[in-house]
Amino acid sequence: MGIPIPDNKKLILFDGVCNLCDSSVQYIIKHDKNDVFRFAALQSDLGKQIINQFNIDTQKTDSILLYTPNKGIVYKSTAALKIAFYLGFPNHLMAIFLIVPAFIRNWVYDFIAKNRYKWYGKKEACMIPTPELKNKFLN
Repeated sequence: MGIPIPDNKKLILFDGVCNLCDSSVQYIIKHDKNDVFRFAALQSDLGKQIINQFNIDTQKTDSILLYTPNKGIVYKSTAALKIAFYLGFPNHLMAIFLIVPAFIRNWVYDFIAKNRYKWYGKKEACMIPTPELKNKFLN
């Protein structure tokens, strides 16, 4: 089964119960001036479908994924930096950190991801988008 996203959009899969992830999604929506991104929680049916389709080990990657049609999935710090690139100035300047080796970037990313619930908290359920934002979220 295909992933229901137009070729000109990118899909961000995020931890729907993580407060840090939720704040990040809200930030991306606010700065996504070119309407590039769509969103789905990893816990959603679509999130589970993608996890299965790409054989993603959620023990190793459990907070953010970026899916681009015809290119596939990128994870962790690479996903975060590629997302920043599409948000325009000054956010796109963060993409310079792609020159740092992934194992170093991902060590920092994993440290934050491992502590995100302790530092930022956790929700009981995934956020429900407002009617104005509903078209940006896929099930």
